Order: sequence, then C-alpha cells, then structure tokens
Amino acid sequence: MKKKLHFFFALLLVTAVYGQTTRFVYETSVNPDSINLVSLKSEKTFLDVKENRSLFISENKLIKDSLFASFKPEEKENKKEKKELSKQGAKKDLEHTFFDYYITKNIADQKVYYHEKVFNKQIYYQEDRPIKWEVTNDIQKQNGYQSQKATAIFGGRIWTAWFTKDIPISDGPYKFSGLPGLIVKLEDDKGDYKFDLIKKIMIKNAFEEPVNSEAKVSTRIDFKGDIAALELEAKSNRKAFSSSDRGGKRGGGMRGNGPPNGMGMPPGNEGDGMMQMPNANLGAQAAFNSEISQNPIELK
Repeated sequence: MKKKLHFFFALLLVTAVYGQTTRFVYETSVNPDSINLVSLKSEKTFLDVKENRSLFISENKLIKDSLFASFKPEEKENKKEKKELSKQGAKKDLEHTFFDYYITKNIADQKVYYHEKVFNKQIYYQEDRPIKWEVTNDIQKQNGYQSQKATAIFGGRIWTAWFTKDIPISDGPYKFSGLPGLIVKLEDDKGDYKFDLIKKIMIKNAFEEPVNSEAKVSTRIDFKGDIAALELEAKSNRKAFSSSDRGGKRGGGMRGNGPPNGMGMPPGNEGDGMMQMPNANLGAQAAFNSEISQNPIELK
C-alpha cells in the first residue's frame, strides 16, 4: 500500500512539473534611433520554455494583447494589490513596444517561426537562415552564471552572446538559439540591442497564440510585401463593411458578419493548445501596428 502511495505522489509531482512553463525574464535595452546614439529605452521580454518548445514575446505586447489581466501570480494577493496591478496594466497599455511580434521555436529541431498580425489577421514565416556561432574559450560570470562567449553575424549585425551550460537549454531571446546552453546575455556591436537575463520563474498558466486556420503563411523574403497586401485588403474590407452597414441601417437590413475566427496550430505543433491570446479590437490593433520601430533589430 505504501509503495502504491509513493508511486502515486511521484507520478503527481512529475505531472505537475511536466505541465509547467519556465519563464526566463530578460531586461531588454533598445536604442530607438538608427542613426544617433540616444538614451536607451528599456522593456522586459520573456522566453517561455515548455518541453521542447519556446515562445519569445515582450511584456508590453502581452499587455497590448489584453493578456496581462489573465496572468495568475503565484503569490496570494489581496484586493488592494490586485487593484494596483490593474492600474499598472492600464498605464503600461499605452506604452510602445519594440517587439510588435512574437517568435516560437521548436528547440529540438531548431525551427524558428516569426509571427505578426495585420488587422487581426495572422501572418507568419519560418526563419530560413541558421545562425552560425563561433564559440570562443572566453569564460566569465555574466548575470550570475558562469558563461562562455560566442559570436555570430545575423540580420546585418554582429552579435555577442554569453551562454551557460548550467541551464542546458539550447535557446535564447529573439531568434537566437543553437548554443549548448541558455543565452544569459546578448548584445550587438552597435550597442542598439541588449538582452540581460534577470530572473527565472515557473508559470502554471502560460499563454501563446495558436495559429489560426485562416493565417497567412509567408516567407522571410516575401513577408513585407504580404504585410502590405494584407493591410490593403483589410482596409478595402473595412470600407466595404462600412458602406454595407450604412446601407443596412437605412434599409433596415442585417449587418455583415465579422472575420472568421477558426483556431488551428502551426506546423510541428498540431494538437497542442498550450497558450491562447484573445483577439484584439480592430481599431486598437491598427494603432498598435502603426508603432513601427525606426531601428529594427534586423538591418537586412
């Protein structure tokens, strides 16, 4: 009987741990001016790792996509603390993010997917440029971890990464992965982008956005053109809907239906709905997408 109980509790513990997501929080500094070195802007970015998959997303994007209220802090909060958290979320909702997208990875296969939205229409592509790292013998302590230095050229920038084998996860912020340990510090040679790991937490209820069955599958080369086409299509549809709506009001007819909202999964992740994001208001999404960084992380 005791053996059975021990087995049951061990199984319960394994199940609980298996179902959790590890969140690595990076303090991210960005120079918003591509020509001049101005005061760096800072925001937090998250790398959520569960099993062999990961999600990279900024805290501000989560807020803008109305996810902040869905977070469930591990500590118990009283009503006053929850009210204050709500106020902070409302304030941050007005903030700009330099990461108006999110990135998913299949860690085992080293597949990287870049995701955006255009007027609530999902569009994504699979990264086609593997990062070629040059691992050096330079070892230092970075952000509390014994780390090793590696360099790579990617997206028109020269990057320096510090990874630690103490966290044996071949992943890192943005599209960066492929080293024999987690990247705990990453910066480019121009000083425009810096990622510093500041903490690691366990999340019971993490979120991601399953790829909609109506999502546009693009390529890295065609991505900007496809974005422009989707924007043009969305504006045309909104004008047509607006005209139909006015006609319906004058004639007493029915209003048109909104866009379809079927849910699907991206390649390699079929059947796994680990995380979900609610759809944003079209007007808010348009304003969100208009906030384009003048200093992109990829120069080419």
